Amino acid sequence: MTKHYLVTGGAGFIGSNYVHRLLKRGEKVTIYDNLSRGGAPRNLEWLKKEFGENAFDVVVADVRDAGRITEVAKTSDVIAHLAGQVAVTTSVVNPRDDFESNALGTFNVMEAARLSGRNPIVIYASTNKVYGGMEDVELVEEPTRWRYKDLVNGCPETQPLDFHSPYGCSKGAGDQYVRDYARIYNLPTVVFRQSCIYGPRQFGIEDQGWVAWFIIAAVMGRPLTIYGDGKQVRDILHVDDLINAYDLAVEKIDVARGQVYNLGGGPANVMSIWAEFGPKLVKMLGKPMEVSRGDWRPGDQRVFYADISKARRELGWEPKIGVDEGVRMLFDWVKANQSLF
Repeated sequence: MTKHYLVTGGAGFIGSNYVHRLLKRGEKVTIYDNLSRGGAPRNLEWLKKEFGENAFDVVVADVRDAGRITEVAKTSDVIAHLAGQVAVTTSVVNPRDDFESNALGTFNVMEAARLSGRNPIVIYASTNKVYGGMEDVELVEEPTRWRYKDLVNGCPETQPLDFHSPYGCSKGAGDQYVRDYARIYNLPTVVFRQSCIYGPRQFGIEDQGWVAWFIIAAVMGRPLTIYGDGKQVRDILHVDDLINAYDLAVEKIDVARGQVYNLGGGPANVMSIWAEFGPKLVKMLGKPMEVSRGDWRPGDQRVFYADISKARRELGWEPKIGVDEGVRMLFDWVKANQSLF
């Protein structure tokens, strides 16, 4: 049966990819987006070109507007809440804007869901930053990467929360509100603590979307700065694999409701941001790259990779696109779409 999806941040990177999939299979979709991100208007045009001007509804508004989101949510069966401020560095410069976008914005979405009377499924895009620096977890330094000494499978959902940076605090507050609305108001909510997501339609910038940003800088010949020692490790997850998890959560909501899942590439899709990714990028580019070096940035984890065994066990989910394949796909997409940058 066709469902009505409300996708906040639906013109963003993850949002536009998810909307594309939903429209392709015939769902009814409303995009709710303030279009503040540089790539958002381009993603909206792409969706209109793919499906037609009237294939979906667009509401240009902000999740900080409680009245507007409450009105729009009244007919939703599923709310994918992807809107918000997305960069740690921006949150440090302007913590109030970050709080209002993420903590207050998420509270407004949850209230809109509660007041709709329809008990909609709510998917919330949280972040691995809710775990903070994980200073209590011992690390081992290897020639090209850091790694966890004992967390062989990565960071589990049971790792203590330790919100670090205004961004970590605002996203973490939203994370806990979404979780608690399942307990207190019996709303079918699911929290996904997402690692590094990458893929097409990602107009990465230095502060956010590093995989895309490195590739864009390489292809377009833009200056690139590596902060820290370049051996920071992340598990990267292709956006197609991420939205598979969203679909599975909706499909298996009886299992997923009220749950929190770590979503990333897991130990099989780990890469250090420059010591290992750099040589791959140079090889694809076919020529050397000059990079500048900068100090460590606040809240930058030396290591994060997710233990994804809970999502595998409960949802039957796991990544299907490996690092080499996914990075090559994104590199080819950027090269083919240079006019967008």
